[in-house]
Amino acid sequence: MTHTVIAVGQDAQFKEIVRTLEEWKVSAVPVVAGEGRVIGVVSEADLLPKEEFRDGDPTRFEQLRRLNDLVKAGGVTAGEVMTSPAICIHADAILAEAARTMALKRVKRLPVIDAQGMLAGIISRSDLLKVFLRPDDDLAEEIRRDVVEVLFPGDPPPVEARVAEGIVTFTGDVRNTSLVPVASRLARSVEGIVDIRWDVTRPAAPEAADR
Repeated sequence: MTHTVIAVGQDAQFKEIVRTLEEWKVSAVPVVAGEGRVIGVVSEADLLPKEEFRDGDPTRFEQLRRLNDLVKAGGVTAGEVMTSPAICIHADAILAEAARTMALKRVKRLPVIDAQGMLAGIISRSDLLKVFLRPDDDLAEEIRRDVVEVLFPGDPPPVEARVAEGIVTFTGDVRNTSLVPVASRLARSVEGIVDIRWDVTRPAAPEAADR
């Protein structure tokens, strides 16, 4: 996550919010109260109704269907236009959880909060993608330590793991094939892994007994 977070107070004025978004080149900012408790988020989508309904009277149908947007169109402070409660994630959450939350909620940025609900940072889509920049050597070392040595012990281990462009390939001799899906799940949980491939020798099926 990014620890330096641009946030606004709930009394921040509309134009101040727009200036903040433009100055920091972000599409949304958390809204905080008190010493940093996150109470909402103001995004560009929350601000656009002000322009959309500026020179026209909404129909009765629009009033019923888009009541929330109409309320925001009349707002002048962050507290009046923000989306609340804020969609946040806790600081100890894994990246996969952050990615699922952003996809399901269709948001581009997630405020990160501590156990007391205080703003600790923010995570964006670009932050999630940075994990795939981990060097292949680092990924391979982690998989050897946490997957191969645990599931396929030996000196040397009967299974090896190589990583190229984020894709891990297991090679060697697998006696217990039930460990293959377990190893795949563990390897896939390593942050930065793109895909899993297997190129191993497995025990031959026993021949049918003569009848």
